[in-house]
Amino acid sequence: MKSKEIREMTLDDMKAKAEELNKEIFALRMRNVTSQLENPLKIRATRRDIARIKTVIAEKERATQNG
Repeated sequence: MKSKEIREMTLDDMKAKAEELNKEIFALRMRNVTSQLENPLKIRATRRDIARIKTVIAEKERATQNG
């Protein structure tokens, strides 16, 4: 997921997407433990997507607080 795509989303959509990715990362970890995960790098990519979303959420919230 690109930052440009994230910035085009609304604040509520970003929070929903972050929650969805948190559930996905849990499922990926469970599959990794049981050796059913084909691409373990998917976990890293998902964590980075979550970080990007949280960063943009923080930026938008700061912008609304400052005026």
